[in-house]
Amino acid sequence: MSEAVVIGGGLAGLLAARVLSRHADRVTVIEGDTYPDGPQQRKGLPQGRQNHMLMAGGAEALDQLLPGTVARLTAAGAHTLRMGQDMLTRSSEGWFRTFEDESYTVACSRPLIDHVVRSQVLGTANITFLESTKAVGLTGDANKVTGVCVERADRSEGVVSGDLVVDASGNRSKASEWLAGMGLPTVKEEFVDAGLTYAGREFEAPAEAAKDFPGVLIQAVPGTGRPGKGAAFMPQEDGRWIVSLIGTQGGQPPTAEEGFMDFARDVGDPVVADIISTARPLTPVRGSRGLANRRRHYHKLPVPDGFLALGDAVMVLSPNYATGMSMAAFGALALRTRLKTHGLEPGLSRKVQDDVAKAGEGPWTMASTTDLFFPGVKTNITVRGAAMQQSMGARYSRTAAANEDVLRAVYEVSTLRSPQSRMMSLPLLAAVLRGPGKPPLTPGQAKAQFPQIGELFASGVKPDLSDAGL
Repeated sequence: MSEAVVIGGGLAGLLAARVLSRHADRVTVIEGDTYPDGPQQRKGLPQGRQNHMLMAGGAEALDQLLPGTVARLTAAGAHTLRMGQDMLTRSSEGWFRTFEDESYTVACSRPLIDHVVRSQVLGTANITFLESTKAVGLTGDANKVTGVCVERADRSEGVVSGDLVVDASGNRSKASEWLAGMGLPTVKEEFVDAGLTYAGREFEAPAEAAKDFPGVLIQAVPGTGRPGKGAAFMPQEDGRWIVSLIGTQGGQPPTAEEGFMDFARDVGDPVVADIISTARPLTPVRGSRGLANRRRHYHKLPVPDGFLALGDAVMVLSPNYATGMSMAAFGALALRTRLKTHGLEPGLSRKVQDDVAKAGEGPWTMASTTDLFFPGVKTNITVRGAAMQQSMGARYSRTAAANEDVLRAVYEVSTLRSPQSRMMSLPLLAAVLRGPGKPPLTPGQAKAQFPQIGELFASGVKPDLSDAGL
């Protein structure tokens, strides 16, 4: 009988387990947390209280793995925001114009996404979930991993055997240490840490707000010698809004009530502060730190048969780039593709690990190169031609603010529907070299593209704070 073990029952682990359930007789998921009954926050996902964006590429990958997932999210209140029509965006080089485009993001709470995915996986007959159970080591040797050592809630210990062990335990994974203890070389790890901090809060949208109220992105500006500051505002399910303020080393937002609104007005434009000033707060301000970009090069190891790392256990990018959930889905797709061809045969692990590394290369390059140019950054890598890449990226963004074809490519790549090579075609590079060709939009012109914002302000609505309880 073939068996597979998945360490971690978050998004990456659930998707991997579902894929494996079609190729293994039994799949066991080891999860240190306990699952809530519905779309509630859980202890094992503290960042779940912050703003999350499921990019188009990730949403489409989810629908390949679990058909109908996006429809279920929409039915539960998620918003599909088209980047060219439903998002007010201020890039590092100016405001973007609106135009008809197919790239999009799905905006809703992280607990809702997890619940919708979990509800489709939990009922799978040959998947067993060991909740409140901690993975504490691997069994096997440098040639073959054969199982996982576990510690249960009652402190009893045991071993869960498997023909394949998938590490989907997130960025705090200990698998690299366990493998080193079995005689394998140390896994090379790269990091770029700009000291990013999030401060997030949920609000009740005022009744006067349009149902199609747009999202707002104010991007942090690298390369100025000053800390980067930005903001993301997104509609959520159940008539809620969520706001995340971001800041890099030396310019982090306050993670308490005092100063939150002042910071929101100091991110390059006060539009997000103006919008949320009309809404009633539903939660305290919640902070998140330790949001560095990290990548473990498992694909450069002599990966033992029977072991595979996926999701944040391989690469975690600053949430500012909104790639985490999508990369989890891409990893599960890579596993599914290889399993269809090779099954649980020797050599599977290396092939999938190579595929996962290739899928992450573009997002890693984009995130790490950008974050290198914020002051106070800590890193152990050197990027050849980084200054030239940063300069070209700024020119690309400046041109995108006035050129629809260039902006379409930017959206396709940033929503993970297309690889970075999409932006390197000769016609697009020629357009970028020519430059914008149009004057940049003023803040007023940019906001006027979304009458919903002006209508909300014109309504004169004031939030009722009498029972906010904060």
